[in-house]
Amino acid sequence: MTAEETSEQIEEQKNKIPVGISSCLLGEKVRYDGGHKNNSYVGKTLGQYFDLQAFCPELDIGLGIPRKPIRLSRKGSDVIRCIPVDNPEPDFTDALAKSANEKKQWHSNLCGYIVKKDSPSCGMERVKIWDDVMPIREGVGIYAGKMMENFPYLPVEEEGRLGDAVLRENFIQRVFIMRRWRQLNEQGMTLNDLLKFHARHKLIIMSHNQNRYRELGQLLAAARKENVLEVAEEYLLRLMRALKIPATRGNHVNVLQHIQGYLKKPLGADDKLELTETVEKYRLGQLPLIVPITLLNHFFRKHPDAYIANSWYMNPYPEEMCLQNHI
Repeated sequence: MTAEETSEQIEEQKNKIPVGISSCLLGEKVRYDGGHKNNSYVGKTLGQYFDLQAFCPELDIGLGIPRKPIRLSRKGSDVIRCIPVDNPEPDFTDALAKSANEKKQWHSNLCGYIVKKDSPSCGMERVKIWDDVMPIREGVGIYAGKMMENFPYLPVEEEGRLGDAVLRENFIQRVFIMRRWRQLNEQGMTLNDLLKFHARHKLIIMSHNQNRYRELGQLLAAARKENVLEVAEEYLLRLMRALKIPATRGNHVNVLQHIQGYLKKPLGADDKLELTETVEKYRLGQLPLIVPITLLNHFFRKHPDAYIANSWYMNPYPEEMCLQNHI
């Protein structure tokens, strides 16, 4: 490998988005039985865009390989503890929460996190909680829960849910938006920056939840130079909560029709009809979202509009990811 090739690889890695991930999902043999849960989509596809930074909290707190499996157990009415499957001791709950707290600096620089489903340490939701009767799927992994408590705006998803096209697109979209937010903060947040960021993401937010979009607008109406950092912190939290709501076909149709309005004058009758029919076929589920988006991009290349060109809705992430082909 030449020095030039090495330099290119370093630059490519720098441009990737930092995303945390459970080590076993990258094929690392860190599970209790010495195995792994390698996820090829995450490693091979998302790995082209994300700088996947692996971590296993169970190894971090000193559990060996192999080891007795652990699980969440209900003690009393509402106390959840993480203990070995066949013994109430030792108790790893506090150690796993401490592991998350000790990684705060690392977590603060991430733009997303992919966790192992069903894990008593890393599971995001519906982890089994055992009691004297039968397990109930209502738990959250101790490490993941503490991380999400510390960073409630951080995009977090389980590898199993990434198999769902809507949830996959939702998570990846949030990661790219988080990356843009991080970059904005690195250069120093100003009131003008915050308002521009919102304007560029307006149509994306509307596709997720229009009520939340209006609430964000009301929040920004109270923003001033002297309180911009305080408002920005609240804005990010509310923004990520809004974006976590999956965009619906109906909301996308409303946004697409809104965008059509910017082509009302320049398009001829035939082009308008083609666009209207394409959006209608998408509404009926006969076409994926990429079709009306591609047609709109085609028309805007012929009839540029500054607002649409500046919006992230039309190109929210690299088109090579093909995420809009399946929603």
